[in-house]
Amino acid sequence: MEFLTAVFQHGFLQKAVAASLLASAACGMVGTYVVVKRIGFLAGGIAHAVLGGMGAALYFGFSSMLGALLAAIVAAIVLGLVKLHAKEQEDILIGALWAVGMAVGILFIAQIPGYQVDLMTYLFGNVLLVSNQQLLMMLLLNLILVAVIILFYKQFTAITFDEEFARLRGLPVTALYLLLLCMIAVSVVLIIQVVGLILVIALLTLPAAISQQYVHSMKKMMVLAVFLGMLFCVIGLALSYSTDAPSGATIILLTAAFYLASTVLRRLRLRALP
Repeated sequence: MEFLTAVFQHGFLQKAVAASLLASAACGMVGTYVVVKRIGFLAGGIAHAVLGGMGAALYFGFSSMLGALLAAIVAAIVLGLVKLHAKEQEDILIGALWAVGMAVGILFIAQIPGYQVDLMTYLFGNVLLVSNQQLLMMLLLNLILVAVIILFYKQFTAITFDEEFARLRGLPVTALYLLLLCMIAVSVVLIIQVVGLILVIALLTLPAAISQQYVHSMKKMMVLAVFLGMLFCVIGLALSYSTDAPSGATIILLTAAFYLASTVLRRLRLRALP
């Protein structure tokens, strides 16, 4: 109740809740594809390459969110091509891009003259500092994600479950796969605003993973994952407000606790079946 009262009184908390809901919508929709297709490692590579774009944008005086978006899309295309054409060295190349992106970002940030950037904000997030401009950009990116998913839902579902079958049906598998990775890149940028670079993969995958335990339709998974993501984010914000703990870490620990409890309960229920 204290948190609810504070939300109506403080604009920064209203922005934090709005940003959390927008990020949850993205992670629920796109995270479903990440979980079903099992490309969490690729999503992690995209996420950690983002810091390079953020650092470069800050160094040259541009918006850090715009730099993150451009870097994420470039990383998604590069990693997608690696996945499709260099499978024998896939894990090494993804790991290298993961590390190089972080290193480039740190070097750029360290060179910003007369301005000391708090790396903790980018690594672990600070949803309480979200601006009106960032909220508008998050809303726009969410609308783009929804439009793309509606337009290509059947195609994405086909390549998620069986790429070879989709190719035999004449679908442009490579183009669709790269588009899906670009959607993951956009989602990563949205979620970074809430939980930061280090924790982004947990919020992208755990709500969808919980949903997968209870429903088997892609549409139902998306809806449930969006709802769970919003629930975890809002409750996590309330807990962090009342305990004065970091909001991003609180949201992730809460989400992970629910995933662990759900997994244990599901296995106990399956064992109890005759």
